[in-house]
Amino acid sequence: MPGNNQTIISEFLLLGLPIPPEHQHLFYALFLAMYLTTVLGNFIIIVVIQLDTHLHTPMYFFLSNLSFSDLCFSSVTMPKLLLNMQSRIPSIPYGSCLAQMYFFLFFADLESFLLVAMAYDRYVAICFPLHYMSIMSPRLCVSLVLLSWVLTMSHAMLHTLLLTRLSFCENNVIPHFFCDLSALLKLACSDIHINELMVLIIGGLVVILPFLLIIVSYARIISSILKVPSTRGIHKVFSTCGSHLSVVSLFYGTIIGLYLCPSANNSTLKETVMSMMYTVVTPMLNPFIYSLRNRDMKGSLKRLFQKKTII
Repeated sequence: MPGNNQTIISEFLLLGLPIPPEHQHLFYALFLAMYLTTVLGNFIIIVVIQLDTHLHTPMYFFLSNLSFSDLCFSSVTMPKLLLNMQSRIPSIPYGSCLAQMYFFLFFADLESFLLVAMAYDRYVAICFPLHYMSIMSPRLCVSLVLLSWVLTMSHAMLHTLLLTRLSFCENNVIPHFFCDLSALLKLACSDIHINELMVLIIGGLVVILPFLLIIVSYARIISSILKVPSTRGIHKVFSTCGSHLSVVSLFYGTIIGLYLCPSANNSTLKETVMSMMYTVVTPMLNPFIYSLRNRDMKGSLKRLFQKKTII
């Protein structure tokens, strides 16, 4: 905890979700089921990709990293939310709050960069099929993932260090279910001009630039397919792009709306619901959209179960 000249509080209170007391148990069971589904779904994907040599390709390498990111991203907020729903005093220590914010930013950014890598992988596979293996070499794939980790660690650490220089006075109530950066900045009683500037500039690069790269990648894919029309090819590409872009839109749309285009009319309930969409719903849906509907993944699951049955 910082010295007394920086803050006079040792903990924050998380208001959580605006759920009526009579519905607390119902929503607790719902969120617990969603979290367990997220953990199980993403864990299965990681294990299957590691065990099946048929899936040792660039596409599934990125997918296993995305599943790991989703699993961790959801675990940053959901266990604390579930714990606070059963607690009379939903508090979180100052240090734990900063740690939660750091890992929240880290895994949110990591997911953003991995989605770009996956879009680039599909772009190379469809537009340059004959050179796919030479372009998407193991060295390039590992380099892209390592670069994503370095960039996300730097971005998360920047905002965390900038937050430690702020003073927090009497009001320590966070109207959210986790330690959100924007909510913490609203509680600060010192100058937050530099923090807001970094959110706008660096945050814009981390969120908007990857989003634009994904859109460009898929625009090139669609353009390439339309040049050589094939009913089967067009249907396959559009169905794949549609699933991917739906999750991309859900993930980026809520983040851009919340952090880069904030509105004075945004209610706490609206912000909380939007946050739930990309912190809980998206990580839960990703295994189904990217993998469990995938023919290769279904084949791998079937082979693994058959081996287990024979053993």
